[in-house]
Amino acid sequence: MHSGLILLLWLAAVASIQLLSPSALAIAVLGCVLVALLLAPARARRLVRRVRVLLLAIVILFAWFTPGEALLVDWPRLGPTREGAALAALHAGRLLAVVCAVALLLERLSLDRLVAGLHALARPLRLIGVPPERLALRLLLVLRLVEATPRGSGPGHWKAWLLDEDEAAGVEPVRLQRERLSRADALFALVLFAALLWWSLA
Repeated sequence: MHSGLILLLWLAAVASIQLLSPSALAIAVLGCVLVALLLAPARARRLVRRVRVLLLAIVILFAWFTPGEALLVDWPRLGPTREGAALAALHAGRLLAVVCAVALLLERLSLDRLVAGLHALARPLRLIGVPPERLALRLLLVLRLVEATPRGSGPGHWKAWLLDEDEAAGVEPVRLQRERLSRADALFALVLFAALLWWSLA
């Protein structure tokens, strides 16, 4: 399957998460977490750990600062509200599902294919004067740097940028991989977007 089509499917899944009812969202979050822990456990744990502060902020802001009925009757001024707790669970669940979806995408789609898919999706931007090749290459450079030095150390550290050309001669050249989009993939993408648009307007 074309990498651009995989990204479209992923984007459609992420967008559909925002449209789910609370009960359906709970099932979707549980499924995303289980699948991520089975197929991409290390990456999923790392990404969730990186957004833990954001998750905590969402819970506090929505649960304690949303007007409504007090969840703790004995401490109405100190405890969260029922409406706030529901909103906190809703938004935290959406974020957790998206983070797990990102972990699955990065685990199953190689870096080169990911950038190739983004390059294919960005081709219409050429009509307004934005070259998709530059966008894809810049994204590829950033992602390679992040993957190579997640802690900001090692050969991709900022000090390596100050090396002479002779010292940096061993740096791997950047190549933009391109994939041909078949007619079946293009037709499937159109049907997918039409179905998602109909679902959002229904």
